[in-house]
Amino acid sequence: MILSLSFLVFRVFPTLLIIVIVFGVRSVDAQMETGRSDSLLECGAARQVVEVAAGAEIELVSYNIRWRSGKELEQIIGWLKDHRASRPMIIGLQEVDRAKGRSGNSNHAKAIADALGMYYAWAAPGTANVDKKKADEEETGVEILSPYPLSDVARIVLPNAGPAGRQRVAVAATIMIGNTPVRIYSVHSETRLTIAKKIEQLRAVLTDLDHLPKGTPAVVLGDFNTWELPAVEGIRKLFTEAGFATPLPDDESTFYRKALMFDVKLKLDWIWLRGLTSKSYGIDRSLTVSDHFPLWTLATLAKPNTASH
Repeated sequence: MILSLSFLVFRVFPTLLIIVIVFGVRSVDAQMETGRSDSLLECGAARQVVEVAAGAEIELVSYNIRWRSGKELEQIIGWLKDHRASRPMIIGLQEVDRAKGRSGNSNHAKAIADALGMYYAWAAPGTANVDKKKADEEETGVEILSPYPLSDVARIVLPNAGPAGRQRVAVAATIMIGNTPVRIYSVHSETRLTIAKKIEQLRAVLTDLDHLPKGTPAVVLGDFNTWELPAVEGIRKLFTEAGFATPLPDDESTFYRKALMFDVKLKLDWIWLRGLTSKSYGIDRSLTVSDHFPLWTLATLAKPNTASH
């Protein structure tokens, strides 16, 4: 008999799972690196950018593609094209390879942008790999894709390294929707951390946002690796207190993997909005090339507060 293991089961087996999953952690300071390009930050545009007329609705997509390449990457690009329709789409991807032997040392960040006709920004952490055979490889990265030009691009190294000093990053950029600047973040958090340190990683993203004018509309999406129920609750508290909202319920899984006799279903991925209002959302579990599923929401810019003072 196959058992279904959702994140709610972590109420029953928290100690066992922490022993199995959480390994040694090391604290490091958050860093922010800005600019157009460096060895681990790349910005650019497709060979031919596809113009999209500004509309009332914008679609926001988050997807950990788990370094897919070849025909599987083509499937992902096809899904994005089919799902985009005629409205503007902002995409945040995680685990996107640029210089990895497993994916032919191809620049997938640019390849995806070229296929979709979009502007893009990609960032990765420094490698923690001590294997000499892989010394020249990069860690997998995070990406933002947009039909609008990207400005103020930043690579944010998240605090609290994982096993063997492995770091994670977020990439940030500002787009203009009409006359309104909107800050976008694509995040890939560490799995093997205590819950408190995991929440600190997301707080570093909000710290970047604090440098902008108060109330700047923003979107934070990505793979937060919130496999524990207290982590889900902690992330919700962190973002809610910062003025964000999400249309995605806590009990809808975004990750699936078969492990031994269990079907493991977890809530790892999020889309958080501030200054935008979600009209609808979805998680497409029919696309199975990754162990994560793509999630999306249709949103509009919230109307300014016109209440009299």
